[in-house]
Amino acid sequence: MADKIRVVITNKQKTVKIPTGIRMLVRRCCNAVLQLEKFQGPAEISVTFTDNVGIRELNKQYRDKDIETDVLSFPMGENGVYDIDMETGAKILGDVVISVEKARDQAALYGHSFQREIGYLTAHSVLHLLGYDHMEKLEKVRMREKEELVMEQLGLPASSSYIVDKI
Repeated sequence: MADKIRVVITNKQKTVKIPTGIRMLVRRCCNAVLQLEKFQGPAEISVTFTDNVGIRELNKQYRDKDIETDVLSFPMGENGVYDIDMETGAKILGDVVISVEKARDQAALYGHSFQREIGYLTAHSVLHLLGYDHMEKLEKVRMREKEELVMEQLGLPASSSYIVDKI
């Protein structure tokens, strides 16, 4: 892949120890989604690891929902138009915030690895940064298919006990 994808990862929590390889997995996942979507040009994505308290504050502040969630996406672009980092020329896609505490709990709930859950949440939110939504049934199905395709590419297929949202 010729175009450079810069993924800036920040850990703002101490609740869950970040296992070795998670940062690389997040970078690979961002790259896989952009490749799948045939994204053109250099890109920059910011990924922040937080805990349930941190993500709840963001959810309340930006979405008026006073509850923790697993992941939040803050797209910087609209209709394929993005701000450009003047130093690098990269399109700034936006910010992804993952509650690693929630991811750990969901991995246990769904019966799959922490790596699988972090990968899935990353793929899900990068698709949001590219303009995907899951408000309508068909969009939800299309988004889920893309997420699973990326998971399979990264060697993290769904486990048999994986719970799929009711469509």
